[in-house]
Amino acid sequence: MSSLKNISLSMLDLVCVREGGSVADALAICLRTAQHAESLGFTRYWLAEHHNMPGIASSATAVLVGHVAGGTKTIRVGSGGVMLPNHAPLVVAEAFGTLAELYPGRIDLGLGRAPGTDALTMRALRRDRVETEEDFPRDVAELQRLLGPAQPGQRLVANPGAGTNVPIWLLGSSLFSAQLAAERGLPYAFASHFAPRLLLQAIDLYRRLFQPSATLAQPYVIIGVPLIAAASDEEADFLASSTYQRVLGILTGARRGLAPPVEHFMAQLAPRERAAIEDFLGAAVVGGPARVRAGLNALTQATQADELMLVCDIFDPALRLRSLEIAAAACAG
Repeated sequence: MSSLKNISLSMLDLVCVREGGSVADALAICLRTAQHAESLGFTRYWLAEHHNMPGIASSATAVLVGHVAGGTKTIRVGSGGVMLPNHAPLVVAEAFGTLAELYPGRIDLGLGRAPGTDALTMRALRRDRVETEEDFPRDVAELQRLLGPAQPGQRLVANPGAGTNVPIWLLGSSLFSAQLAAERGLPYAFASHFAPRLLLQAIDLYRRLFQPSATLAQPYVIIGVPLIAAASDEEADFLASSTYQRVLGILTGARRGLAPPVEHFMAQLAPRERAAIEDFLGAAVVGGPARVRAGLNALTQATQADELMLVCDIFDPALRLRSLEIAAAACAG
């Protein structure tokens, strides 16, 4: 049975631009947060790829991975994830191979199969490419070859990249990537921070179908957890309104920067809007220290996850750091 005392904690950062702040501010906050997570003993710090989205500054994901890795010392840094349909596998292998040479033993390559953007931007990224269901498994296999040792007679070699064996993770919010990760013997991260509905079904499928590989002997599961921790339940509920506003913007197509918290925000919404936000954040843990400990423990017991990857979007950067401290203390026992 998993317990909070042996669970690993990590962080996923969308690098939110705060209202009234700049992209440069968001990037500086990202690095400070990564340094703080490292000081708290977090296992890894991942950056998410998004494009053409107001309020999110993580589009050049590999660049950000290098920036964060260069500003930290021990924490693993990676993509959560690179949206593989947007990129040629060779380009990804060269980018992450270069990162692996710069920061040996510290780089992760998380891969998703969604474009991570709207249709117009998708066409701008991918030109006229027509995606099929077979493309993602084939591209994952090609990345594995390109990042593995170069073979005699191999004509296409990633340089840098070959022989770096950058760990590949499959990310998903459906059953497709769970099954593929199981078949390939790869570690799996479920995107329950925004799509928790299939969480238990996906990780059960992954574990049942898992085939040991040279990469991984046993299944390894990360789950995404939206976290808002504060000194009291009341303060956490107030701070969480920034996240609620962000989610409502996603759901309605009215995206903007991360907004300051608002008193009684959820009470001002229509029942349908509240229900949609609650569904989106079904795996969220919001509260003071006791409620956070209970919430993280309940998620761990329900999923038997090996690692919790926190998504913590709080308007005040200092209170965001405190939120991570509260989570770390909860998991320390």
